[in-house]
Amino acid sequence: MIEALGDGLWHWTLRHPDWHPRSDFGAQVGCYAVHQGGGTVLIDPLLEPAIAAELDDVIVGDVVIAITLPYHVRDAATAVKRWGGTVIGHPDVARRLPEGTPFSDEPRLGLRLHSVPRTKERPLELPDARALAFGDRIVGADGGLRFWMQREVTDERRAWYRRVAVPLLEPFLDIDAERVLVTHGPPVLRDGRRALADALAAEPWYHRPS
Repeated sequence: MIEALGDGLWHWTLRHPDWHPRSDFGAQVGCYAVHQGGGTVLIDPLLEPAIAAELDDVIVGDVVIAITLPYHVRDAATAVKRWGGTVIGHPDVARRLPEGTPFSDEPRLGLRLHSVPRTKERPLELPDARALAFGDRIVGADGGLRFWMQREVTDERRAWYRRVAVPLLEPFLDIDAERVLVTHGPPVLRDGRRALADALAAEPWYHRPS
C-alpha cells in the first residue's frame, strides 16, 4: 500500500522482480508520488495492480514520470499508459523505454532536473514540496542519509570519496531541501539539507552482505 507522508507526498516500496541484491538492504526499492506545479510527479515508479489502483486517487493534473537513473526505468511505460504524461531523465532513459513512449530530457511542472558530473544520475528538485530526490548514491541509513559505496570501503576508495565524490555532491547543499527522497532506505522528511551535509561529512557507507 502507499503511505501518505503529508503535504502532497506519497511513498511506497516493492521488491524489484529483476534485481536480487546479496543482502536485505536494497531488496525493497522506494517510489514516490508528489504533487508539484498543479500536476503529479511519479519518481522511479514500480507498480503492481493494487498500488496503481491506490494511485488513481492521488493523481491530479498533468503527469511526469521522473527517472533518477537510466536503470530505474522500472514501470515508467506502464504509468504512461495508465495516466498519460511524459517520462523525463537522462537521455539514456529513452533507450530503455518501449518505442513511442513520450520522453524528454527537459523538466516540466516547475521541476529542476540536476546532473552529477561523471554519472548518469539526475537528482530531482521538487520546489513545491521542498524535496530533493536521489537515485542510488545517497540512501537512507543509520537514521539519516549516507553515501552508498557499493564495494567494501578501502583507504583508496575512502580517499576517492573525499577527493571526487564529495565535491560533486556538495552543490546540492545549496538547495533548500526540507525532505530528501531516496530509493533505498527510508526518506528524510525534516531538515533534509542538514542530513545531506552530515552524510557528506561522514564516512562512505557500505552494507556488508550477511
